[in-house]
Amino acid sequence: MNRQTLTYERLSLLMYRRKAQGVLDKVLGHIAFYCIDNGLPPLTAIVVGKKRGTPGADIPIDLAHRDMERERVYAHDWYDVYPPNAEQLKSAFATHTK
Repeated sequence: MNRQTLTYERLSLLMYRRKAQGVLDKVLGHIAFYCIDNGLPPLTAIVVGKKRGTPGADIPIDLAHRDMERERVYAHDWYDVYPPNAEQLKSAFATHTK
């Protein structure tokens, strides 16, 4: 709604109340693969590295189209999406990381 990106550092502070950005790849991977499997814009496109300004290398997003993907995230009505449960996230991650 606010058309903002978050750095991995800021997200780790919000989630863990400490700098832990190095552990977010698997957490965000679960979300990324869930979005892919359910035809949702790549929500992880709005989480970026502080210096490079792009998603991490392990996040499945087409970097050539990252601006377009980010705009899709901003334009999507996320209030109309029921949040996935832990099993759905785990299943999506397992399917893509075999």
